[in-house]
Amino acid sequence: MQMMDRQKQLVQRGYFTAEGCDLADFAAICEVRTDRADYPLAAALEKGVLIYDCRALAPQIADPVFCQALRAEWAEAFASGPGVIVLQGAEPDTAMIDRASDIFRDLIDQQNRSGTGGGDHFAKPGANDRLWNSLEKHCLADPANFARYYANAFLALVSEAWLGPYYQMTAQLNVVNPGGAAQSPHRDYHLGFQSAEAVAAYPAHVHLFSPMLTLQGAIAHVDAPLEAGPTLLLPGSQKYGPGYLATSRPDFRAYFDANAVQLPLAKGDMLFFSPALFHAAGTNRSADIKRMVNLFQVSSAYGRAMEAIDRTAMVKALYPALLAAKDMTEDQIANAIAASAEGYSFPTNLDRDPPIGGLAPKSQAALVHEALAERWAAETLGAALDAQAAKRSL
Repeated sequence: MQMMDRQKQLVQRGYFTAEGCDLADFAAICEVRTDRADYPLAAALEKGVLIYDCRALAPQIADPVFCQALRAEWAEAFASGPGVIVLQGAEPDTAMIDRASDIFRDLIDQQNRSGTGGGDHFAKPGANDRLWNSLEKHCLADPANFARYYANAFLALVSEAWLGPYYQMTAQLNVVNPGGAAQSPHRDYHLGFQSAEAVAAYPAHVHLFSPMLTLQGAIAHVDAPLEAGPTLLLPGSQKYGPGYLATSRPDFRAYFDANAVQLPLAKGDMLFFSPALFHAAGTNRSADIKRMVNLFQVSSAYGRAMEAIDRTAMVKALYPALLAAKDMTEDQIANAIAASAEGYSFPTNLDRDPPIGGLAPKSQAALVHEALAERWAAETLGAALDAQAAKRSL
């Protein structure tokens, strides 16, 4: 009995569960007030969100000592503070932003005419216009505008503050149209883009380090007053350990709905937050504002394997052996698949492989399991793997 109790305690310490999420604990964390004095470089604290005046900071960022202090303050805000900051006036060149907006509108028109794109992780289809991989499409459409857009010093500083150097930039444009309903409250990539069942399989320490791998942000392309539905934010919620599982619980969602805050954004303002912060795009209640924001998802340079491996070739070679294996258990076969096939849905080309019907597209490993369960011929799986690879390719 003591051994069984010991094992149960180990599991409880090592893994989070949705059932183990405690709303009172969550509320106590979220209701801790941020002390404005702890963030001396901030210009204000509004609704629990730290506000930085980039016009005042800009003359000082030529000083490397000042930049280091600013990065340290932002990192502390993301980790142990409110989890979210607003950079007011981060991009003062609004004409350059307007040119980028025109580029994005043209790309969305092309997408709509061709019937491509669509799909969203946390919103109903049609509630918004999505432009996946706006980063690459922007660069190819107008390199000069792209260069000025991504030359922004504050975008670089905040990315380095959380992730260090050599970060990887990605971006996805989101246009919430008038009448577009709010998203469901969620956390973001990585763990936030998986089902509760999948998330529960990861040990607790992975829940804690996942937010360290990415930084979420956005730049406003139009003025977004409250009626236009700027992002709903729950300051402090990134500090709740099992939060990736809590987002699926109705009581936590109700708490979010009752306590989340919104701040208006002006064109050129930037918003950044920990990917573990509970948040959601708000309902656009305006009559005529198409709330356009470019979403930045910045990744750590360390989120990469050491070697480049052709896993498709491996799976094609391995599958006949797995199909013919008579002396291997299901678990052993699953282990062999895990060592060979790509088990993660990302990165992918979201234009060709959008998250329709779920939070993420089907992984290569899931395809192999499906083939084995249905006893596909090797040629059938090979064709399916090639088709999947084509969707995921650049």
